[in-house]
Amino acid sequence: GVAALGAVNADRAVTAIATPFHRTAMAFGRKSVELPGLTDVPPLRMVHRAELHRTLHDHATAEGIVIEHDKRLVDVREDGDGVTALFADGSSATADVLVGADGIRSTVRTLIDPAAPGPRCTGLLGFEAVARHEVSAEPGTMTFAFGRQAYYLYWPEPGGGTRWGANLPQERPMTLTEARAVSPQEWLRRLRAAYGDDDPGARLVGTTDPEDLQTVGSLLIMPPVPRWHRGRMVLVGDAAHAPSNSSGQGASLAIESAVQLARCLRDLPDVPSAFAAYERLRRARVERIAARAARINHTKAPGPLARTLMPILMPLLMRTAMNPERTLGPEQRHVIDWDAPVTTEAALR
Repeated sequence: GVAALGAVNADRAVTAIATPFHRTAMAFGRKSVELPGLTDVPPLRMVHRAELHRTLHDHATAEGIVIEHDKRLVDVREDGDGVTALFADGSSATADVLVGADGIRSTVRTLIDPAAPGPRCTGLLGFEAVARHEVSAEPGTMTFAFGRQAYYLYWPEPGGGTRWGANLPQERPMTLTEARAVSPQEWLRRLRAAYGDDDPGARLVGTTDPEDLQTVGSLLIMPPVPRWHRGRMVLVGDAAHAPSNSSGQGASLAIESAVQLARCLRDLPDVPSAFAAYERLRRARVERIAARAARINHTKAPGPLARTLMPILMPLLMRTAMNPERTLGPEQRHVIDWDAPVTTEAALR
C-alpha cells in the first residue's frame, strides 16, 4: 500500500502518521514466540482507517481535486460518449467513466450486476481500545494472542499504554448500529468473561476505560465478485474485493487497485480494454489474499473440539499461515511500476 501511494506522492504523508512494526510474535497462554519476517522489505505500518482517509482527503484537496459530500448514488445512465451518475438529491454528474469506490456495501456493484453477492459475516465481532496496562513487549512488536476462548492482538502504544484489538466469536451477525447500542460497560463485562483467564488479556481489558472502547461490529468479508465492470462502470477497492481484517491488507489492496486502474486507463486505447486489463492484473492477487484471511478466520473462531486441540494445533497453524516466503513474501514485495506502460500483452501474462 505504501509503495502504491508513492505513485501519487502520498506515501510520506501516510507513513508520517503510521506506527511501524519491525517484528511480530505469536502468544499462546504464557508462551510467546517471535515469528519469522522478511528482511528485504520496509517495516509493516499500522494506520487507522479514519486517519488514512483524512490524510488522503487532505492530500487530494491540496492537489485541487474537488470532493463533494452528502451525495447518494441511486442510478446511472450510459451512452456511447459517457456515463451520468444520478443522485438522491436530484443532481447528476457526467464523465467518461464511473469508478465505484463505494465500499463493501457498494451501490455501483449492484448497478453493474443486480445478482452480485454481498458481504458475508466472518463469525467474529471486533473491538479496539488502549489499555493503561504496559506490556513487556519491545516497542515495534505486534503480538497475535490466542486466549482460552477468543483471539486478540496487542502492541505497545508509542504514547503510552497498550493498544489491543479483540475478535470475539459470535453466533448472530450484528450491524454497527446494533453493536453500538450495547453499552461499553456491558461489552467490557463480556470481554472480561472471555479473557479473564488470559495473560495479558485480562489486564488489558481490566485497565481499559469504557469511554476508550471502540466497537467495530461484525467483521465482514466479500466472496469473489463475478463482474468487476460493465460498460463505463468499474469497481475498485472494497466494492470489488474486501478481505477480512485478518489479512491486514484491505486498505493496501484498495490503494493498489486504484493505481493499477489509473495505469490501465492511462495507457490502453479504450475503456473496455482498460477495464479488462485492470481486472486481469488484480483479480488473482486479491482473491489469493482474501483466501488466506479466510483460513486465519477459522482459527480465530474455533469450535469446541478445535478449542480443545488448540494448544497442539495453533503453533503449527500459525507457522504455516505466517510462513514469510510463501505468504508474506508475495504480498509485501509486490510493487506496481507506475512508470512502465501497460500493454494488452503484458496484462494477459
